[in-house]
Amino acid sequence: MKNYRIAVYPGDGIGPEVIDEAVRVLEAVEQLDDSFYLHRTTLPWGAAYWEQTGTVAPDDFLEVLRPFDAILLGAVGWPESIPDHVTLAPLVAIRQAFDQYACMRPARLYPGVPSVLAGKGPGDIDMLVIRENSEGEYVDNGGRFRRGTPDEFAVQTALHTRRGVERILRFGFAMARRRRRRLTMITKSNAQRYAYVLWDEVLEELAPQFPDVESDRQHCDAAAMNFVRCPEQFDVVVASNLFGDLLTDLAGVIGGGLGLAPSTNTNPERRFPSMFEPVHGSAPDIAGRGIANPTAAILSAAMMLDHLELSAAAERIRTAVGEALAAGLHTPDLGGSLTTREMADAVIERLS
Repeated sequence: MKNYRIAVYPGDGIGPEVIDEAVRVLEAVEQLDDSFYLHRTTLPWGAAYWEQTGTVAPDDFLEVLRPFDAILLGAVGWPESIPDHVTLAPLVAIRQAFDQYACMRPARLYPGVPSVLAGKGPGDIDMLVIRENSEGEYVDNGGRFRRGTPDEFAVQTALHTRRGVERILRFGFAMARRRRRRLTMITKSNAQRYAYVLWDEVLEELAPQFPDVESDRQHCDAAAMNFVRCPEQFDVVVASNLFGDLLTDLAGVIGGGLGLAPSTNTNPERRFPSMFEPVHGSAPDIAGRGIANPTAAILSAAMMLDHLELSAAAERIRTAVGEALAAGLHTPDLGGSLTTREMADAVIERLS
Protein backbone atom coordinates (compact mmCIF):
# COMPACT_ATOMS: atom_id res chain seq x y z
CA MET A 1 0.00 0.00 0.00
CA LYS A 2 1.23 3.48 -0.89
CA ASN A 3 1.18 6.01 1.93
CA TYR A 4 1.09 9.79 1.56
CA ARG A 5 1.16 12.66 4.04
CA ILE A 6 -1.47 15.32 3.35
CA ALA A 7 -1.68 18.69 5.09
CA VAL A 8 -5.32 19.78 5.29
CA TYR A 9 -5.64 23.56 5.60
CA PRO A 10 -9.41 24.25 5.76
CA GLY A 11 -9.02 28.01 6.21
CA ASP A 12 -11.92 30.41 6.64
CA GLY A 13 -15.56 30.96 5.73
CA ILE A 14 -16.87 28.10 3.61
CA GLY A 15 -13.37 26.61 3.41
CA PRO A 16 -13.86 24.15 6.30
CA GLU A 17 -17.32 23.20 4.99
CA VAL A 18 -16.18 22.26 1.49
CA ILE A 19 -12.95 20.64 2.67
CA ASP A 20 -14.85 18.43 5.11
CA GLU A 21 -16.83 17.07 2.16
CA ALA A 22 -13.77 16.69 -0.06
CA VAL A 23 -12.13 14.66 2.71
CA ARG A 24 -15.24 12.47 2.98
CA VAL A 25 -15.00 11.76 -0.74
CA LEU A 26 -11.31 10.91 -0.38
CA GLU A 27 -12.09 8.55 2.49
CA ALA A 28 -14.77 6.84 0.40
CA VAL A 29 -12.48 6.33 -2.59
CA GLU A 30 -9.77 4.99 -0.26
CA GLN A 31 -12.18 2.31 0.92
CA LEU A 32 -12.93 1.32 -2.66
CA ASP A 33 -9.26 1.25 -3.65
CA ASP A 34 -7.09 -0.22 -0.92
CA SER A 35 -3.83 0.46 -2.77
CA PHE A 36 -3.18 3.80 -1.03
CA TYR A 37 -3.75 5.64 2.22
CA LEU A 38 -3.69 9.37 2.89
CA HIS A 39 -2.39 10.32 6.34
CA ARG A 40 -4.12 13.64 6.94
CA THR A 41 -3.04 16.37 9.35
CA THR A 42 -5.43 19.29 9.83
CA LEU A 43 -3.85 22.70 10.37
CA PRO A 44 -6.01 25.19 12.33
CA TRP A 45 -4.68 28.30 10.63
CA GLY A 46 -6.58 31.32 9.37
CA ALA A 47 -8.99 33.80 10.94
CA ALA A 48 -9.54 31.80 14.13
CA TYR A 49 -5.80 31.42 14.58
CA TRP A 50 -5.46 35.19 14.07
CA GLU A 51 -7.90 35.87 16.89
CA GLN A 52 -5.84 33.71 19.23
CA THR A 53 -2.32 34.70 18.20
CA GLY A 54 -2.38 37.84 16.06
CA THR A 55 -1.06 35.92 13.03
CA VAL A 56 -2.90 33.78 10.47
CA ALA A 57 -0.20 31.07 10.59
CA PRO A 58 2.77 30.31 12.86
CA ASP A 59 6.14 31.80 12.00
CA ASP A 60 7.52 28.38 11.01
CA PHE A 61 4.55 27.43 8.80
CA LEU A 62 6.79 26.67 5.80
CA GLU A 63 8.86 24.23 7.82
CA VAL A 64 5.68 22.62 9.14
CA LEU A 65 4.44 22.09 5.58
CA ARG A 66 7.72 21.04 3.96
CA PRO A 67 7.60 17.29 4.86
CA PHE A 68 4.12 16.73 3.40
CA ASP A 69 3.46 15.22 -0.01
CA ALA A 70 0.61 17.65 -0.75
CA ILE A 71 -1.49 20.44 0.77
CA LEU A 72 -5.29 20.49 0.46
CA LEU A 73 -6.56 24.03 1.01
CA GLY A 74 -10.14 25.23 1.46
CA ALA A 75 -10.25 29.01 1.21
CA VAL A 76 -8.84 31.90 3.20
CA GLY A 77 -10.12 35.34 4.07
CA TRP A 78 -12.31 37.15 6.56
CA PRO A 79 -12.31 40.80 5.40
CA GLU A 80 -14.33 42.11 8.34
CA SER A 81 -11.43 41.48 10.71
CA ILE A 82 -8.31 40.82 8.61
CA PRO A 83 -7.06 42.71 5.53
CA ASP A 84 -6.94 40.46 2.46
CA HIS A 85 -3.24 41.02 1.86
CA VAL A 86 -2.52 39.73 5.38
CA THR A 87 -4.70 36.66 4.94
CA LEU A 88 -3.18 35.82 1.57
CA ALA A 89 0.45 36.34 2.61
CA PRO A 90 1.03 32.70 3.70
CA LEU A 91 -0.41 31.41 0.41
CA VAL A 92 1.89 33.62 -1.66
CA ALA A 93 4.82 32.52 0.51
CA ILE A 94 3.90 28.85 0.04
CA ARG A 95 3.69 29.23 -3.73
CA GLN A 96 7.04 30.97 -3.95
CA ALA A 97 9.03 29.10 -1.27
CA PHE A 98 7.91 25.72 -2.64
CA ASP A 99 8.42 26.85 -6.23
CA GLN A 100 4.84 26.02 -7.16
CA TYR A 101 5.27 27.78 -10.45
CA ALA A 102 2.54 25.97 -12.41
CA CYS A 103 -0.97 26.92 -11.35
CA MET A 104 -3.40 24.75 -13.31
CA ARG A 105 -7.06 25.72 -13.44
CA PRO A 106 -9.24 23.56 -15.68
CA ALA A 107 -12.60 24.88 -16.86
CA ARG A 108 -15.03 22.27 -18.13
CA LEU A 109 -18.77 22.58 -18.60
CA TYR A 110 -20.35 19.34 -17.37
CA PRO A 111 -23.54 17.86 -18.84
CA GLY A 112 -26.52 18.94 -16.78
CA VAL A 113 -24.99 22.30 -15.85
CA PRO A 114 -26.56 25.34 -17.53
CA SER A 115 -24.24 27.50 -19.59
CA VAL A 116 -24.06 31.26 -19.17
CA LEU A 117 -23.18 31.47 -22.87
CA ALA A 118 -26.00 31.24 -25.37
CA GLY A 119 -25.60 28.38 -27.80
CA LYS A 120 -22.66 26.78 -25.97
CA GLY A 121 -22.78 23.34 -24.41
CA PRO A 122 -20.48 20.88 -22.63
CA GLY A 123 -18.61 20.01 -25.80
CA ASP A 124 -17.65 23.63 -26.32
CA ILE A 125 -15.97 24.46 -22.99
CA ASP A 126 -13.05 22.27 -21.93
CA MET A 127 -9.84 24.21 -21.39
CA LEU A 128 -6.87 24.18 -19.04
CA VAL A 129 -5.47 27.58 -18.07
CA ILE A 130 -1.91 27.40 -16.76
CA ARG A 131 -0.88 30.44 -14.76
CA GLU A 132 2.79 31.23 -14.13
CA ASN A 133 2.69 31.27 -10.36
CA SER A 134 6.10 32.33 -9.07
CA GLU A 135 6.95 35.72 -10.55
CA GLY A 136 5.35 38.31 -12.80
CA GLU A 137 3.10 40.90 -11.25
CA TYR A 138 2.79 39.25 -7.84
CA VAL A 139 6.42 39.55 -6.82
CA ASP A 140 6.45 42.07 -3.96
CA ASN A 141 8.72 44.56 -5.69
CA GLY A 142 8.11 48.27 -5.24
CA GLY A 143 6.72 50.61 -2.61
CA ARG A 144 4.61 53.63 -1.71
CA PHE A 145 6.16 57.02 -1.22
CA ARG A 146 5.10 60.34 0.35
CA ARG A 147 2.18 58.56 1.97
CA GLY A 148 -0.84 60.66 2.87
CA THR A 149 0.30 63.66 0.85
CA PRO A 150 -1.08 64.98 -2.43
CA ASP A 151 2.17 63.84 -4.05
CA GLU A 152 1.87 60.20 -2.91
CA PHE A 153 2.82 57.64 -5.53
CA ALA A 154 3.16 53.87 -5.74
CA VAL A 155 5.57 51.75 -7.74
CA GLN A 156 4.74 48.09 -8.42
CA THR A 157 7.22 46.40 -10.72
CA ALA A 158 6.55 43.05 -12.37
CA LEU A 159 9.43 40.61 -12.68
CA HIS A 160 9.61 38.25 -15.68
CA THR A 161 12.64 36.02 -16.23
CA ARG A 162 13.60 34.00 -19.28
CA ARG A 163 13.91 30.93 -17.06
CA GLY A 164 10.44 31.47 -15.61
CA VAL A 165 8.77 32.05 -18.96
CA GLU A 166 10.52 29.13 -20.62
CA ARG A 167 9.71 26.57 -17.94
CA ILE A 168 6.01 27.47 -17.78
CA LEU A 169 5.74 27.28 -21.57
CA ARG A 170 7.50 23.91 -21.63
CA PHE A 171 5.08 22.72 -18.98
CA GLY A 172 2.18 24.03 -21.07
CA PHE A 173 3.39 22.22 -24.18
CA ALA A 174 3.68 19.00 -22.16
CA MET A 175 0.08 19.40 -20.93
CA ALA A 176 -1.13 20.13 -24.46
CA ARG A 177 0.38 16.84 -25.61
CA ARG A 178 -1.86 15.08 -23.08
CA ARG A 179 -4.96 16.88 -24.31
CA ARG A 180 -5.87 18.18 -27.79
CA ARG A 181 -2.41 19.42 -28.79
CA ARG A 182 -3.19 23.12 -28.96
CA LEU A 183 -1.54 25.88 -26.90
CA THR A 184 -2.43 29.57 -26.72
CA MET A 185 -0.06 31.95 -24.95
CA ILE A 186 -1.44 35.18 -23.49
CA THR A 187 0.59 38.32 -24.11
CA LYS A 188 0.27 42.10 -24.15
CA SER A 189 3.36 42.94 -26.15
CA ASN A 190 1.60 45.71 -28.05
CA ALA A 191 1.57 47.76 -24.83
CA GLN A 192 4.27 46.29 -22.59
CA ARG A 193 7.25 46.02 -24.85
CA TYR A 194 9.77 44.59 -22.42
CA ALA A 195 8.08 41.84 -20.41
CA TYR A 196 5.69 40.53 -23.02
CA VAL A 197 8.02 40.85 -25.96
CA LEU A 198 10.20 38.47 -23.92
CA TRP A 199 7.22 36.08 -23.64
CA ASP A 200 6.65 36.36 -27.41
CA GLU A 201 10.28 35.63 -28.21
CA VAL A 202 10.49 32.62 -25.91
CA LEU A 203 7.36 31.12 -27.49
CA GLU A 204 8.84 31.58 -30.95
CA GLU A 205 12.02 29.81 -29.83
CA LEU A 206 10.24 26.89 -28.17
CA ALA A 207 7.43 26.18 -30.64
CA PRO A 208 9.65 24.36 -33.19
CA GLN A 209 10.66 21.91 -30.44
CA PHE A 210 7.00 20.83 -30.19
CA PRO A 211 5.95 20.38 -33.83
CA ASP A 212 3.04 18.14 -32.80
CA VAL A 213 1.41 21.00 -30.86
CA GLU A 214 -0.31 23.87 -32.64
CA SER A 215 0.55 27.12 -30.87
CA ASP A 216 -0.43 30.76 -31.15
CA ARG A 217 -0.58 33.86 -28.99
CA GLN A 218 -3.37 36.30 -28.14
CA HIS A 219 -3.37 39.62 -26.36
CA CYS A 220 -5.08 39.38 -22.99
CA ASP A 221 -7.99 41.63 -23.91
CA ALA A 222 -8.64 39.65 -27.10
CA ALA A 223 -8.46 36.38 -25.17
CA ALA A 224 -11.05 37.65 -22.67
CA MET A 225 -13.38 38.40 -25.57
CA ASN A 226 -12.71 35.05 -27.24
CA PHE A 227 -13.25 33.03 -24.04
CA VAL A 228 -16.84 34.29 -24.32
CA ARG A 229 -17.20 34.38 -28.09
CA CYS A 230 -15.57 31.08 -29.05
CA PRO A 231 -14.43 29.05 -26.01
CA GLU A 232 -14.26 25.89 -28.11
CA GLN A 233 -11.09 27.23 -29.76
CA PHE A 234 -9.09 26.95 -26.52
CA ASP A 235 -7.34 23.87 -25.19
CA VAL A 236 -4.28 24.76 -23.08
CA VAL A 237 -3.81 28.45 -22.26
CA VAL A 238 -0.54 29.71 -20.72
CA ALA A 239 -0.52 33.11 -19.06
CA SER A 240 1.47 35.27 -16.67
CA ASN A 241 0.59 35.50 -13.00
CA LEU A 242 -1.82 38.44 -13.33
CA PHE A 243 -3.34 37.56 -16.69
CA GLY A 244 -3.81 33.96 -15.56
CA ASP A 245 -5.53 35.09 -12.38
CA LEU A 246 -7.98 37.28 -14.29
CA LEU A 247 -8.73 34.86 -17.11
CA THR A 248 -9.33 31.88 -14.84
CA ASP A 249 -12.19 33.61 -13.05
CA LEU A 250 -13.78 34.17 -16.44
CA ALA A 251 -13.04 30.58 -17.47
CA GLY A 252 -14.58 29.34 -14.23
CA VAL A 253 -17.81 31.23 -14.84
CA ILE A 254 -18.25 30.01 -18.41
CA GLY A 255 -17.48 26.51 -17.10
CA GLY A 256 -20.51 26.59 -14.83
CA GLY A 257 -19.36 28.82 -11.98
CA LEU A 258 -16.60 29.01 -9.41
CA GLY A 259 -18.33 26.33 -7.36
CA LEU A 260 -17.10 23.86 -9.99
CA ALA A 261 -13.62 25.29 -10.55
CA PRO A 262 -10.65 23.38 -9.06
CA SER A 263 -6.99 24.35 -9.16
CA THR A 264 -3.47 23.26 -8.36
CA ASN A 265 -0.32 25.12 -7.37
CA THR A 266 2.23 22.62 -8.63
CA ASN A 267 5.93 22.07 -8.24
CA PRO A 268 6.34 19.80 -11.29
CA GLU A 269 9.77 18.57 -10.20
CA ARG A 270 8.24 17.35 -6.89
CA ARG A 271 11.05 18.82 -4.80
CA PHE A 272 8.42 20.46 -2.59
CA PRO A 273 4.77 19.77 -1.74
CA SER A 274 2.18 21.03 -4.20
CA MET A 275 -1.06 22.71 -3.08
CA PHE A 276 -4.61 22.01 -4.27
CA GLU A 277 -7.53 24.38 -3.74
CA PRO A 278 -10.86 25.45 -5.21
CA VAL A 279 -10.69 28.69 -7.16
CA HIS A 280 -13.53 30.27 -5.18
CA GLY A 281 -12.94 32.37 -2.07
CA SER A 282 -14.11 32.03 1.50
CA ALA A 283 -17.58 33.52 0.81
CA PRO A 284 -18.29 34.84 4.33
CA ASP A 285 -21.83 35.78 3.29
CA ILE A 286 -22.89 32.12 3.08
CA ALA A 287 -20.48 30.62 5.62
CA GLY A 288 -22.18 28.31 8.11
CA ARG A 289 -25.39 27.99 6.11
CA GLY A 290 -24.55 24.60 4.63
CA ILE A 291 -25.28 25.64 1.04
CA ALA A 292 -21.76 26.09 -0.38
CA ASN A 293 -20.96 23.97 -3.43
CA PRO A 294 -18.25 21.44 -2.47
CA THR A 295 -17.65 20.30 -6.05
CA ALA A 296 -14.63 22.53 -6.71
CA ALA A 297 -12.98 21.26 -3.53
CA ILE A 298 -13.80 17.66 -4.47
CA LEU A 299 -12.35 18.14 -7.96
CA SER A 300 -9.27 19.78 -6.42
CA ALA A 301 -8.84 16.65 -4.30
CA ALA A 302 -9.04 14.61 -7.52
CA MET A 303 -6.27 16.76 -9.03
CA MET A 304 -4.23 16.04 -5.90
CA LEU A 305 -4.65 12.32 -6.51
CA ASP A 306 -3.49 12.82 -10.12
CA HIS A 307 -0.37 14.54 -8.82
CA LEU A 308 0.26 11.65 -6.43
CA GLU A 309 0.03 9.33 -9.46
CA LEU A 310 -3.25 7.82 -8.29
CA SER A 311 -4.98 8.53 -11.61
CA ALA A 312 -7.57 5.74 -11.43
CA ALA A 313 -8.89 7.06 -8.10
CA ALA A 314 -8.87 10.62 -9.46
CA GLU A 315 -10.84 9.61 -12.54
CA ARG A 316 -13.33 7.73 -10.38
CA ILE A 317 -14.07 10.96 -8.51
CA ARG A 318 -14.43 13.01 -11.69
CA THR A 319 -16.76 10.44 -13.19
CA ALA A 320 -18.92 10.44 -10.05
CA VAL A 321 -19.06 14.25 -10.07
CA GLY A 322 -20.09 14.23 -13.73
CA GLU A 323 -22.83 11.67 -13.14
CA ALA A 324 -24.23 13.61 -10.17
CA LEU A 325 -24.31 16.89 -12.09
CA ALA A 326 -25.81 15.25 -15.17
CA ALA A 327 -28.59 13.85 -12.96
CA GLY A 328 -29.53 17.42 -11.98
CA LEU A 329 -28.17 17.15 -8.45
CA HIS A 330 -27.13 20.73 -7.79
CA THR A 331 -26.49 23.14 -4.94
CA PRO A 332 -28.22 26.57 -4.91
CA ASP A 333 -25.47 28.31 -6.90
CA LEU A 334 -26.43 26.07 -9.85
CA GLY A 335 -30.16 26.51 -9.32
CA GLY A 336 -30.62 23.42 -7.15
CA SER A 337 -31.54 22.83 -3.54
CA LEU A 338 -28.96 20.36 -2.23
CA THR A 339 -26.95 21.18 0.86
CA THR A 340 -23.17 21.00 0.90
CA ARG A 341 -23.29 17.58 2.52
CA GLU A 342 -26.02 16.26 0.24
CA MET A 343 -23.96 17.18 -2.82
CA ALA A 344 -21.01 15.24 -1.47
CA ASP A 345 -23.34 12.34 -0.64
CA ALA A 346 -24.49 12.30 -4.27
CA VAL A 347 -20.88 12.02 -5.43
CA ILE A 348 -20.01 9.33 -2.90
CA GLU A 349 -23.04 7.25 -3.94
CA ARG A 350 -21.71 7.20 -7.51
CA LEU A 351 -18.07 6.37 -6.78
CA SER A 352 -18.58 2.65 -7.16
